[in-house]
Amino acid sequence: MKSYIVGVGMTKFEKPETRDWQYWDMVKEAGTQALQDAGITYDQVEQVPVGYCFQPSTAGQRAAYELGLTGVPVYNVNNNCATGSTALMMARQFVEGGLNDCVLALGFEKMARGALGGGGDGGGASDFKTSPVARHYGIMAARHGFEMTPPTAQIFGNAAREHMEKYGTTEAQLAAVGAKNHRHSTNNPYAQFQDAYTVDEILAARTVHRPLTKLQCSPTSDGAAAAVVVSERFVERHGLESKAVEITAQAMTTDTGESFASGSCVDAVGQPMSREAARRVYEASGLGIEDMDVVELHDCFSVNELLTYEALGMCAPGESGKLVESGATTYGGRWVVNPSGGLISKGHPLGATGIAQAAELTWQLRGEAGARQVEGARVGLAHNIGLGGAAVVTVLRRP
Repeated sequence: MKSYIVGVGMTKFEKPETRDWQYWDMVKEAGTQALQDAGITYDQVEQVPVGYCFQPSTAGQRAAYELGLTGVPVYNVNNNCATGSTALMMARQFVEGGLNDCVLALGFEKMARGALGGGGDGGGASDFKTSPVARHYGIMAARHGFEMTPPTAQIFGNAAREHMEKYGTTEAQLAAVGAKNHRHSTNNPYAQFQDAYTVDEILAARTVHRPLTKLQCSPTSDGAAAAVVVSERFVERHGLESKAVEITAQAMTTDTGESFASGSCVDAVGQPMSREAARRVYEASGLGIEDMDVVELHDCFSVNELLTYEALGMCAPGESGKLVESGATTYGGRWVVNPSGGLISKGHPLGATGIAQAAELTWQLRGEAGARQVEGARVGLAHNIGLGGAAVVTVLRRP
């Protein structure tokens, strides 16, 4: 059975404490947009998976109740930075498994200012031994030591150092990722940051953990996103063909022995998971990276965009720095990667990120992305990853 996204919505992603609102206000805004986009009402929704990382149990209910009190099942989902795409995957499974015809996937986060620390994707550096990602940080500590810089920036920064040492990747190539994504975000009204920067300006910004500067790191953010996922018969019954974007294939992978066997931060931060998830969706869809027009991928740090180019098969191992420098991943190139501005510039409210990626691709494939529209986009790929770990890759296609 096929599944389709027929409605999407999201709030503007913003610096924490910018607006005087609660997480349920964010969800009401994004969820209402998605329902209106689909042209349906909340009482047609049969189940609601809700993703978030920093609120207590049943916060999903508190948020969804702002949309209606219909008694439908609400599932609280937490999978670190892959939380949003995990909620979307649950919605797809409910529909494709024949359990439901209409499911609403929600994701939100209300975060604190400052670098991400314990909990969520931060992994609890303050309590190293009991952290859910202690094994991952142990890999890093054995090779690079453990410093007092933010833990996620540290492990990804060390992955960047390894890539530089092995392949000759340069700091300018890492900064080129940030420059591209900040430039893209100038056309996205939902983005937290909408300023363009040159490579030199990005290199001159404050260092978070060498070689990563502040303008190559995703910020903490407040925001929410929503997607209405329905069956083919629901599309036909309600005349939603003009709205429908097919979820052609989707896969989630978690860590295997490959993540830890090499002792490399490149593997510990998830490149093997991403590579395997991509392989599965290519096999399931019959499509390859060469068929993609637009890609939204998890650039939590600039280096992860480069690692993901390689994992998705956009280039050979070690060639990702040259790929971004060539212009192949921006407008006029082979693919447009992160037209939204990505996590670096659009923002990264953990529970919302994966659904926001799907929203951006839905707009792109419908031709509704305005000034950031990728001309002729028909097939898109989303990649969302969280330490601890989970990688979700999704292929969307306009029927």
